[in-house]
Amino acid sequence: MSNPRNAKLADQIKTIIASALDRRVKDPRKGFITITEVRLTGDNREATVFYTVFGDEAARTDSAAALESAKGMLRTTVGQQLGLRYTPTLDFVLDATEEEARHIEDLLARAQASDAEAAARREGQRYAGEADPYKKPLE
Repeated sequence: MSNPRNAKLADQIKTIIASALDRRVKDPRKGFITITEVRLTGDNREATVFYTVFGDEAARTDSAAALESAKGMLRTTVGQQLGLRYTPTLDFVLDATEEEARHIEDLLARAQASDAEAAARREGQRYAGEADPYKKPLE
């Protein structure tokens, strides 16, 4: 279980990086970046920043390069605003949530199509024996 202080610190880092990306990073390669989550190690020395980019694969690679070049400035900004003894190093990772959600939606669509196909095959079929095979008392 994570430390509440680490969770609060991660939330603050997320807010600081998001506002710095919006206001201070002027790199033309930077696309529409959304910071989704920040995870800190137990000693608060390393921060993994998860982000998503709106656009195609080219926008993702350009945004990754822009984040990599702005990493030092963002770390300095985080250190100045938080006033920690050790400013955590930043590692930017593309969030795979969108791809996973798309994969799950594809699997669900395939399962639904398979169910519809089975229902269509069942549509004019009859039982091999009686419809109710259980013995019942005579009336």
